[in-house]
Amino acid sequence: MPEVMFAGPDGRLEGRYHHAKQANAPVALVLHPHPLHGGTMNNRIVHALYTRFQAMGFSTLRFNFRGVGRSQGRYDGGIGEISDAAAALDFLQAVNPNASSLWVAGYSFGSYVGMQLLMRRPEMSGFVSVSPPASHYDFGFLAPCPCNGLMLHGADDELVPESSVRKLVEKLNTQKGISIDYRVMPGAGHIFTPPQAEQVAEAAEDHVNRALNRTRMALAAD
Repeated sequence: MPEVMFAGPDGRLEGRYHHAKQANAPVALVLHPHPLHGGTMNNRIVHALYTRFQAMGFSTLRFNFRGVGRSQGRYDGGIGEISDAAAALDFLQAVNPNASSLWVAGYSFGSYVGMQLLMRRPEMSGFVSVSPPASHYDFGFLAPCPCNGLMLHGADDELVPESSVRKLVEKLNTQKGISIDYRVMPGAGHIFTPPQAEQVAEAAEDHVNRALNRTRMALAAD
């Protein structure tokens, strides 16, 4: 997994990038938890998602938001971090101009940033949001939600009540053409154990493969 440095809006950003061997491979951007609470691109869930997308044949990027690790700048309350994610997506698209599809995955704060990115980039194909902080941030900007995706939450999350995420999912699923795959993991809190991290990666793989197969079937039917 080669180390990369790319230009961000507030200085250079540090990342790890895997380039798929297959031509026109799909691409995935993976976003880490809150920078002020120890979140980095080496987080267990971020790493699990990164390696799983890589194993699925995706060109995959994870990176540190501004002020984390060797990334320049300082924490900006989420606003600058959305711009960081957009810069990371620019990097991915520059290296993969003919990508067959484009996905964003995020954990906790990273899932909030990922959903914000969805609204700014209509070319996105789908998303994976793990432990979205629906009780801490207003997700009302998803009106309408631009694409389908997976939301996964721990049943025993002590920071973000499962009920707040379920309420968000139910609201999104009332939108025309939107179907959110919502999965609740029994026994999981906001921080996942190593075995639970593997379960998260397996759920992401299952969802993404189903979505890609639907797309292939639709193209074959045309």
